[in-house]
Amino acid sequence: MALITLRRNLCHLSDFRIHGALAALKNHPVIHVHKVSEERLCPWFCSPQSEPFRVRFHHGCCKKFHSENGNDLHPVGEPVLSQAHDWDRPEQNLKRVDEQMFYRRLNSFTSSEEVLSFISTLQTLPATLAAGALQRICEVEKKDGNQKLPKEILKNSVFQALCIQCEQESSGLPDAVLVTALQALTLLHVDPHSSLLLNLVTECQCRLKRGGLEVHSLCILGESLIKLQGPGCAMLELIICQLKSEKLEEFTPEDIVALYRILQACTEKVDQHQAFLNKLNNFSLSVVYHLSPTLMSQVLSALAVLDQTQALPLVIKLGKYAVRHIPHFTNEELRKVLEAFICFGHNDRFFTKALERHVASARLTLDPEVVSKVMEYCSRKRMLSKPILDAVAETFVCQSEKFSPHQISELIEPFGKLNYLPPNASALFRKLENTLLTHFNYFPPKTLLKILHSCSLIECHPVNFMAKIFSPYFLQKLQGEELYLDRLSLAQLTQLFLTSVLECPFYKGQKLLPKYQVRSFLTPCSSLETPVDFQLYKSVKIGLIDLLGARLYFASKVLTPYCYTIEVVPVLCLKDFLHSGLKDAHHLLQGEGESRRDVEIKLDEEGLVLPYTVDEDVHKRVALCIDDPKRFSLKSKHLLGKEAIKQRHLRLLGYHVVQIPYYEIEMIKSRVELVEYLQRKLFPQNVGVRW
Repeated sequence: MALITLRRNLCHLSDFRIHGALAALKNHPVIHVHKVSEERLCPWFCSPQSEPFRVRFHHGCCKKFHSENGNDLHPVGEPVLSQAHDWDRPEQNLKRVDEQMFYRRLNSFTSSEEVLSFISTLQTLPATLAAGALQRICEVEKKDGNQKLPKEILKNSVFQALCIQCEQESSGLPDAVLVTALQALTLLHVDPHSSLLLNLVTECQCRLKRGGLEVHSLCILGESLIKLQGPGCAMLELIICQLKSEKLEEFTPEDIVALYRILQACTEKVDQHQAFLNKLNNFSLSVVYHLSPTLMSQVLSALAVLDQTQALPLVIKLGKYAVRHIPHFTNEELRKVLEAFICFGHNDRFFTKALERHVASARLTLDPEVVSKVMEYCSRKRMLSKPILDAVAETFVCQSEKFSPHQISELIEPFGKLNYLPPNASALFRKLENTLLTHFNYFPPKTLLKILHSCSLIECHPVNFMAKIFSPYFLQKLQGEELYLDRLSLAQLTQLFLTSVLECPFYKGQKLLPKYQVRSFLTPCSSLETPVDFQLYKSVKIGLIDLLGARLYFASKVLTPYCYTIEVVPVLCLKDFLHSGLKDAHHLLQGEGESRRDVEIKLDEEGLVLPYTVDEDVHKRVALCIDDPKRFSLKSKHLLGKEAIKQRHLRLLGYHVVQIPYYEIEMIKSRVELVEYLQRKLFPQNVGVRW
């Protein structure tokens, strides 16, 4: 049946007038036509093959035509070819069907085969509509995820005729049709050096130099040239100059987004275009509500790539309208939106709520890259979203094999950073342990260290892996070709070792060599410990001076021998450490320097406050942790993992930890209230304080 249709479609060649393409076929023998089309079209897409066409072309005056084997002759009007009568139906003749009807029919097709089959039934096809047919073929192939056209489409005689027509009649095509044809062939990955593309680009260049191209045509041409020649081509600069001279009010929302995409490709020249970008960003505020989910994600992605930090009003407005589009974003579009919000530090509670609903409902269908990006978004914003974390934990348990080592790291780290254990924590970390044991060698050393360190923050201690990561072999791999290990990796190793001593006393394996241990967990990126907020510390210090009577009775900014920095610290006596059975902890980092603590208050056995310079007869040391908002999850009273492990370790080391959270200090209205508050915190059992 397919064969009959093909023969029927191409038999009346004198009436099938694709200008400059099939019209030439009626004057040449069949074999010659096939040879010419092979030679001109195959270099665009693939190497020519010797297999002949299935259809032979004959002059339109012929009453009969050959079948596939070239022997059986059938009159056109015979019943066996009764489908050929469709050729004469009025709706198949473009002489009676306007272009609007043609495009409506074209857009109803969902495959390239349907498009080409429809084109083959038409007696005439102007070049403008031929370009439209190529555009539709491009669209349906892109929807199917194909990067290149299938060979059966490339070998299709109708498709080849469409291409030849666009090449031969490029000078007669209207501007919009010309750039549309170039765009379609570019997206179909035609060879940029083929005669077809070279002719179209040359014609576009001539018209560009003459001027007069409309905004939409300029945008299409600009994006096509970026794909063909890269952002450095000379024509692209001319296109941008012409677009700058146009009034933005005349741009459609689609053209505005296309302009962002063009500028996004020219990141090296962003400074040259910054003034125009400022104008564009301000104007785009008025078109945000017209943008589809796809266009919205593209604008946000361009703003992030171009580093338009001054366009925050536009980002905020896009975030506001993105809320309603979250269920309609594709995985790739949602990833771009989240990347942009991470870049600009944007956070909106309505967006978060919508994201929670979407992740919870689509948790088993989300792409692993999107899942890891959602977790990165939560981590960067310190956003403790239990619905998202619970859904992601379930996703990993069910589909762990889909995640790469880097994606697993991005997924697990937020649990440690946000100090949260999901309801299925046992299943989650059992699955993680099995994955690490099975694919241990596939994990990059730094990625593996991040994962294991994150687990220790929430008391899921990776005991089965400690001996491996403390071994000289792993440490050498971790260092790689660098002269020294980076400070963050050393700090993570040290904290893992401290964890093995304090929280896993049953661990008797490999120890971390002293040369890999750090003196302080304070790092430039504040990954393991957050510096105290100065204003909050200053308020507490004033209250302590009033309470204790003098600055002499506490030390500030003190670094313990165990790497932790404490804001205000009443600390336990050294003998208490030895009696507590933590001799290993006492000797863990000995020789690592003097003991300097943030704020230290010393009490003797009777509760007397001692000067901070006294080291003898110290009975109790109290560590005051002054916690500002950065030490908590966003807009919550939930400590981050790095602060939770710090306080946990200080207690195990014998310190009496007193937490001074910012939200309690903010409730205090006077200096007297502050002194009373600190007295309740430091001496909860109403111990008499004397100085």
